[in-house]
Amino acid sequence: MKKPLPQDHYKIQRSETASYLQGRGAQFNTKNRFFQYEQTKEHIEAIDDWEKESLPTSYILQKAKSIVNKVESPDVGMGYSMNPYAGCEHGCIYCYARNVHEYWGYSAGLDFEQKIIVKKNAPQLLRKFLMRPHWDATPIMLSGNTDCYQPAEQQFRLTRSLLEICNAFNQPVGILTKNAYILKDKDLIAEMAGKKIISVMLSITTFNEHLRRVMEPRTTTAVQKLRVMNELSRAGVRVGVMMGPMIPGLNEHEMQRIMQAAAENGATFTAYTFIRLNGAIQFLFHDWLYKNFPDRADKVWHLITQSHDGKPNDSRWGLRMRGEGNIAKLVAQQYKKYGKLYHMNADDWKLDSSIFRKPGQQGKLF
Repeated sequence: MKKPLPQDHYKIQRSETASYLQGRGAQFNTKNRFFQYEQTKEHIEAIDDWEKESLPTSYILQKAKSIVNKVESPDVGMGYSMNPYAGCEHGCIYCYARNVHEYWGYSAGLDFEQKIIVKKNAPQLLRKFLMRPHWDATPIMLSGNTDCYQPAEQQFRLTRSLLEICNAFNQPVGILTKNAYILKDKDLIAEMAGKKIISVMLSITTFNEHLRRVMEPRTTTAVQKLRVMNELSRAGVRVGVMMGPMIPGLNEHEMQRIMQAAAENGATFTAYTFIRLNGAIQFLFHDWLYKNFPDRADKVWHLITQSHDGKPNDSRWGLRMRGEGNIAKLVAQQYKKYGKLYHMNADDWKLDSSIFRKPGQQGKLF
């Protein structure tokens, strides 16, 4: 029997039919917690002129005020991040960035996948930021929130422009993506790798194609990601694999296979996260889980909450992305064991901040 989930201040706005939306992770829009009022469709037959939900993706061009953000969270392993796009068409049902879409006035559900905000002035903002007198060339993570190589990049090429600026300044940058479109920039990335100012991580969660298609429907397949790793590593780029999130009962048993395949294709470093369902994501994931895996949904949900002090999410630093309890410990032990077996994270490698310079200046900045 499907277990009820407390709704708190999130009210589900379900579509008018119970049919599954293929190619989308979320199946409805959760309530935006910042809105006092909302429109809902309580009785379908009583409303004749209600506009049906549109599934195509729309791009919303905006002039952003800033592009580089200081990361205050102490347990994410980055000091600064920049994201040329808000929202992500990849549609990963577990994505923590969904909640951020509420700040833009949209839902963390379908809106996150359909309404993509394009920060059209991102390159100009980055150049201005790097020209600041006291900037110390701390590495910046490209895709600290949403994927910089999501489908929008094929049209707008903002990520390419940001990388060109970083290359001109010798500004070190890290990339995290789950899209093979990154190979379009292999020439530039290889050039930056030669100066030791870039590293790349590919996110692989599963080799199970059925699971990937419903869990992260518009991402590149695991096999394609391995091809990307191989090509970039052969071009001299330092490549790693992100295994996240690990979800007990769905994909946590694949950790060894993912790490081994990544190592065989040139990856030299790794990271992982344990599933956490903060904010509106708990309602989206709960709905998704019971629709796609009714045979094991109760078990998976119990294992997740069991690993977060009886809740879908634990916000305590250090524990929120690792979990606690027997299942979380087992995942952590696997990560440590297979990382050592496949010689991951063995080198003391760092991005080089010493060659940063402002175009037009001679020699080192410091």
